[in-house]
Amino acid sequence: MDWSVVVLLVTFVVLLILNVPISIGIGIATFAAMLFTIDFGPAAVTVAQRMASGINSFALLAIPFFVLSGLLMGRGGIAHRLIEFAKVLIGMLPGGLAFVNIISCTLFGAISGSAVAATSAIGGFMIPTMEKEGYDKNFNTAVTVASSTTGLLIPPSNILIVYSLASGGVSIAALFIAGYLPGILVALSLMAVCAVYAKVHGYPVGVVPTRKELFRKTFDAIPSLFLIVLVIGGIVGGFFTATEASVIAVLYSLLLSVFVYREVKLPELPEIFIKSVETTAIVMLLIATSTAMSWMLSYENIPQSISAALMGISDNPFMILLTINLVLLLVGIFMDMTPAVLIFTPIFLPVAMELGMSPLHFGIMMVLNLCIGLCTPPVGSVLFVGCGIAKTSIAKLVKPLMPMYAAMIVVLMLVTYVPAISEFLPTFFGLYEK
Repeated sequence: MDWSVVVLLVTFVVLLILNVPISIGIGIATFAAMLFTIDFGPAAVTVAQRMASGINSFALLAIPFFVLSGLLMGRGGIAHRLIEFAKVLIGMLPGGLAFVNIISCTLFGAISGSAVAATSAIGGFMIPTMEKEGYDKNFNTAVTVASSTTGLLIPPSNILIVYSLASGGVSIAALFIAGYLPGILVALSLMAVCAVYAKVHGYPVGVVPTRKELFRKTFDAIPSLFLIVLVIGGIVGGFFTATEASVIAVLYSLLLSVFVYREVKLPELPEIFIKSVETTAIVMLLIATSTAMSWMLSYENIPQSISAALMGISDNPFMILLTINLVLLLVGIFMDMTPAVLIFTPIFLPVAMELGMSPLHFGIMMVLNLCIGLCTPPVGSVLFVGCGIAKTSIAKLVKPLMPMYAAMIVVLMLVTYVPAISEFLPTFFGLYEK
């Protein structure tokens, strides 16, 4: 291994240990490694150029709009209506509030495109509500944390847009549609865990809703749910691109939050806009520095070396894909999703394609894998948000999370080794040809 790569890895690890923001750490580590290859001036220019080119993509324009749409939805009373809708659907089952939590997080995560937003919006209501009904607080938090990640698979999903960039242009529309079945499978697997947990601990059964109540709460939730139909239906129908769909999502969210539900007042809009700018800036800086690091690794032929090493481990595709999943699970524990996708896609995608896996299939596998890292200590961002809302510790969540990790990993293995789970819907709608 070249000394520049050693410097890059050591610098990056040290900065992570020192709790330097990951985007800054990636940038500094890349620049330090570059100094072993060229002089200071050219190194600075090269890193800056690679960072600029990394965010010079029309597809990335969708990210700030989906971020703004998610913030408007989060403040616009959507979460409460989705929770009430889920309650009348399945709240009467044993352990029904846990199912309500999962469905609400899945729906809100899909609408907002953010696992953190889903944890905050749904968890802020469901965690104390479930506790009042006799559920254990740590179990409630674990359910919220685990189920919030499903929204990153079900569109609109910013991380799938980032993967499209990293993979060299896999159709965003195809990726969006491909995430539905895996996301639903994750939600169902978590519900299965909750059903067993509720039976063992004797959790209460909810009240069966009246027909009038069912109709009213379903009617209240329809405008929120229609956003998914509007965005995905428009993309699949060829009415607009994913980037254009993000603008449609903002306009619809604005209309719904300000004029229909009236939960967001006009004077509050500047604050929401500023928050969306801050979030977008963080994401874009991550993309820029991660792209520079990815280029540096490619310049040193690291992807080719790792590919050769993996292919040398075994000639069994099952074992190689298992190894890639184990590495990604480890990476997800310590690294945010965006840099992980940008850095490791160029490394592992060629290996996966050599094994006959399509870029679409690999992308869904990778995102699902890294979703597990969001709720895994020590760095899982969603885990920290959940602990903050519930006022509990990570150590207390580990036990109720363990069966949920197991369920998510089972789904990950199914998605890895059964390509149809990811490829059926995009192929059916004519959005993808292998």
